Amino acid sequence: MKLDILVIAVHPDDAELCCSGTILKHIALGKKVGIVDLTRGELGTRGTAETRDEEAADSAKILGLHVRENLRMRDGFFQNDEFHRLEVIKAIRKYQPEIILSNALEDRHPDHGRAGDLVYDSVFLSGLPKIETSVDGVKQEVHRPRLLLQYIQDRYLKPDIIVDISDHMDKKIESIKAFKTQFYNPDVDGLQTYISSPEFFESVIGRSREFGKSIGATFGEGFTSRKLLGVDSLFDLR
Repeated sequence: MKLDILVIAVHPDDAELCCSGTILKHIALGKKVGIVDLTRGELGTRGTAETRDEEAADSAKILGLHVRENLRMRDGFFQNDEFHRLEVIKAIRKYQPEIILSNALEDRHPDHGRAGDLVYDSVFLSGLPKIETSVDGVKQEVHRPRLLLQYIQDRYLKPDIIVDISDHMDKKIESIKAFKTQFYNPDVDGLQTYISSPEFFESVIGRSREFGKSIGATFGEGFTSRKLLGVDSLFDLR
């Protein structure tokens, strides 16, 4: 399946927290969007790999994703090396996306920045014909997306672009709440963590309000880019 947008996230729930409004908006516009999670988030204090699998599937239904798969890299221990780059390249070539959204290049969780660099390098290498990959014995075609953006995670980073998600905020919250073991849920027992507090959940909403206010909208999601971004017309900007 060729996708218009491929979201690559190191942990199940990264995409929901940071760019699910953008996912919902583009699916509503008729675009095909999918998520590839790199790990199962098995090192998370709360829940298990199995519960995260179930929660990711539940969220995928809420978002209306066209595909969601997990590469099952080792949470906390994957590296930006040849083996892992080739796995990401295979995913990029499999779905042939026009746009990729990936983890922040710098963040509180070390996996986030490492995954951001891994995807950044893999996007470039995916366009090189001398790097050959195959899936189930079938040689893949080279592909380099025309745009790579990084969503903003726990640490505040000044965005290079903000997407208005005002019409999709309610469903964004619903997709986050699908991860019942991870975020604030008084009905779930377990050790309290940084992300399971009600304050953390409110901070996610507050960040969306802040980004939205910056562009004259109610809610927004911010993204960074390592390259300069251009538009066809100044009238495309607000």
